[in-house]
Amino acid sequence: MSDSRPSAAGHALSELLPATERVDPRYLSLDEWPSPVALDALLEAQLSAVAAVRPALPAIAAAAEAAADRLRVGGRLIYCGAGTSGRIGVQDGAELPPTFDWPEDRLGLLIAGGRDALTRAVENAEDRDELALADMAAQHPGPGDVAVGLAASGATPYVLACLSAARQAGALTVAVANSPGAPLLAAADHAILVQTGPEPIAGSTRLKAGTSQKVVLNLFSTLLMLRLGRVWRGQMVDMVARNDKLRRRAVRMVRSLTECSEAAAVQALSRSGGRVKLAVMLVHGIDADEAASRLLTAGGHLGRALAADSPANEQRPGALRV
Repeated sequence: MSDSRPSAAGHALSELLPATERVDPRYLSLDEWPSPVALDALLEAQLSAVAAVRPALPAIAAAAEAAADRLRVGGRLIYCGAGTSGRIGVQDGAELPPTFDWPEDRLGLLIAGGRDALTRAVENAEDRDELALADMAAQHPGPGDVAVGLAASGATPYVLACLSAARQAGALTVAVANSPGAPLLAAADHAILVQTGPEPIAGSTRLKAGTSQKVVLNLFSTLLMLRLGRVWRGQMVDMVARNDKLRRRAVRMVRSLTECSEAAAVQALSRSGGRVKLAVMLVHGIDADEAASRLLTAGGHLGRALAADSPANEQRPGALRV
C-alpha cells in the first residue's frame, strides 16, 4: 500500500508556493470520502475562511475611511482582478449603483480578459501587463480615485500592473490578497491580508480565498457607503427604485423613517422623483429646494440634513400625512 503522505521533497516544493497553491495534507483523500463527510469538511473550510477575515478588520476599516475621503469629493471607485478574484470584484462593484445609487460613471470594473472573462476562463490574460496598463489607462485614474486590486496569490501580473498604474497616477490603492508576503500587498497604500491558507483542493481559490474576498469586499464597500451617507438608520436611503418591489420598499422606508401614512409616503416619493432622502425631508415639511441644499451641505447624510433644521422652521414629521 502506497504512502499518501507528501514526501520531504514535495513538502519543500510546497513551501515555495503561495499559501493558496499549497496542498493541505488533511484533504489528500477528499475525493474518497462519503459525500456527507466531504461536504462537512468543505463547509468547515468555508467557515474558517470567514473567520480569517476578523484579524483584517482594522485594515479594512482604514482602507474604507481613506477611500471615503477621496470619493467624498467626486472620485471614482475602480475594481481590478483576474479569474475568480476579478469576478468577485465585478460583482461587488456592479451592486453599488442599484443598492446605493453609486453613479455608474464613477465606477470602473476591470477584469483580465474583459467581459468574456466573466463567464469563461481567459487564462493567459492575467499574465499580460500591457492589457492591464491599457485597461487602467482607459479609466483615466487620478488623485481623487480609489483602485481596489484582488488576487489570492497576491502575485497576479495583471492586478499588480493595474495597481501600479493607478498609484503612479495618484490614486489611492487598496490590495486584497490571501498569501503573506505577497507583492500586491507591498504595492498598495492599504494592504488587506486574509490568511486563509491552503485550499481543500490545492489552488482552487474559488473556495476559501474567494469566500474571504467576497466577505472583505462586502465589508469594505458597505462601510464606504456608510461613511458617504448612503445609509441611514440601517436602511439604503439612496436605493434606486426601478421596479415594483423596490418602489414598495421605498414607500416602506419613508413610512418607517417618518411614521407617516402610506398615502403621504407615496405622495412624497412622487414629488421627489422616487428619491427616499428627499421624500423623507418633504414629509418633515421642508420644501424641495431647501431639502436639496441641506443634503448637499451635509454631504448626502440625511440625519445631518434633518438636524440642520432650525427651531424656527422645525416641523413635526408627518407634515404631509393624509
